[in-house]
Amino acid sequence: MTKPAFAHVRHWVFDLDNTLYSPAVRLFDQIEEKMTGFVMRALGTDRAEADRLRRAYWAQYGTTLAGLMREHRIDPDAYLEEVHDISFDALEPDPHLAELIDRLPGRKIVYTNGSAPYAAQVLRARGLDAAFDAIYGVEHAGYRPKPERLAFEAVFARDGVDGPRAAMFEDEPRNLAAPHAMGLRTVHVAPEPEPADHIHHHTEDLGVFLARLT
Repeated sequence: MTKPAFAHVRHWVFDLDNTLYSPAVRLFDQIEEKMTGFVMRALGTDRAEADRLRRAYWAQYGTTLAGLMREHRIDPDAYLEEVHDISFDALEPDPHLAELIDRLPGRKIVYTNGSAPYAAQVLRARGLDAAFDAIYGVEHAGYRPKPERLAFEAVFARDGVDGPRAAMFEDEPRNLAAPHAMGLRTVHVAPEPEPADHIHHHTEDLGVFLARLT
């Protein structure tokens, strides 16, 4: 049963993109386009090579930014500001989800590989900002990205997350491995399940899942 498995949880950690809104919105398409454009200008490549590097760095380092910093010493703040300069018109408020999150017992935070200012804009557009106690971006982990354990350790230490009394909701399966190892209850939020030892639960609909907990 789902609810008893979360009876101990008093710290709720939520990813942002494709977790607190449906991937059908395709908001991240805009960001990927901005990333490709940034790589083209910063490295002097054509679009095809920039797109290849964007994908390769994401696969190898966890984020495109991490690869750009490691391989090319790119300024992370300039990058984050540019790639998150997008339209949020596709996002709609979800008062029901806001209520469900608000009803969870304990502290609720957002932790994203994007920037905290970007996350704040997404939460405002979704009407979820008041439901959370704090927002953490990649900058709060010293620009180390999920899935690196050191990134989680930095953010969790900053907020006082106690792994055995916490849960994490995330759309990217590899980003749940470190939280699982740290004792968190893990929930994969995605249209299709991806069975793995480090994933405790899967849901296609975050709201439906949270309703079973509250």
